[in-house]
Amino acid sequence: MGFFSFTQEIAIDLGTANSIIVYNDQIVVDEPSVVALDKRTDRLIAVGERARQMQGKENESIRTIRPLRDGVIADFYAAEMMIRGLIKMIPSKNRFFTPSLKMVIGIPSGSTEVEMRAVRDSSEHAGGREIYMIYEPMAAALGIGIDVEAPDGCMVVDIGGGTTEIAVISLGGIVLNKSIRIAGDDLTDDIVEYMGRMHNIKIGERTAELIKINVGAALTDLEDAPEDYIVRGPNRMTALPIEVPVSYQEIAHCLEKSISKIEAAILSALELTPPELYSDIVQHGIFLSGGGALLRGLDKRLTDKINIPFHIADDPLHAVARGTGIALKNVDKFSFLLR
Repeated sequence: MGFFSFTQEIAIDLGTANSIIVYNDQIVVDEPSVVALDKRTDRLIAVGERARQMQGKENESIRTIRPLRDGVIADFYAAEMMIRGLIKMIPSKNRFFTPSLKMVIGIPSGSTEVEMRAVRDSSEHAGGREIYMIYEPMAAALGIGIDVEAPDGCMVVDIGGGTTEIAVISLGGIVLNKSIRIAGDDLTDDIVEYMGRMHNIKIGERTAELIKINVGAALTDLEDAPEDYIVRGPNRMTALPIEVPVSYQEIAHCLEKSISKIEAAILSALELTPPELYSDIVQHGIFLSGGGALLRGLDKRLTDKINIPFHIADDPLHAVARGTGIALKNVDKFSFLLR
């Protein structure tokens, strides 16, 4: 009797930059959100890290796609193929039949009905039977370890690849949320543009991402400064190879505009926060999660600017995924999950 009613329960953080799957309380898949498809037949060639290695290096028969842009599904077919490919990566003892899937998926808090429908449809096509959705800031709060059902206000700023989600949470619900489409991808684009303008060097998305990881900073004055990062590429004028050392101060200047927009969004969310919750937030501080939280000096810069302490989550990259995993275990208890 139990043999055929086998249900696999998984939690997915479907991110613009990385997608993470939690199964049995463990992170079992953590891969870049990229798929490689055959141009002629649209057959899936690779997903995740293998597809990312092909990015920018494709031949005429392969195309690589990032199915999510700005936190939402931009390419429906590619998203479905990616979800299927990622689910296949889950280590499973039983390979004889496909289990029915119960899923909880993290989505941006600013998602429209159409965008939520796209996530649900892609998940159903990939084999999902029971699908629940949770807003990313709520999942991040759960993953950080905040008691979201307490009558206490807390603020979470989740800086992902495509969106920055700012939410005030109290009594198991989002009191106020702001979702802006300035996040990790925009910082990467800023670096590509800056390197071309200032150093006359042509670089791709992957190189810009490496620059951000190695010397990305939000302040021009850091205590433990990273060493300069050497960038190699063609000169834009002559196409001859050049090498350019890049310092964190340069990158801090280059990211200034985008970080200021994130600052402004946090301030405008605080302006709209009810006073009782505002005092809770000042007392507890504001929590940062997502890959953007790893930008050197960002917490210090925001603390100095806004006068409220900012705390980086213990594992900011996986906070949303862990929270989605907690929601999966409490599907019947949490009323804020969306069917």
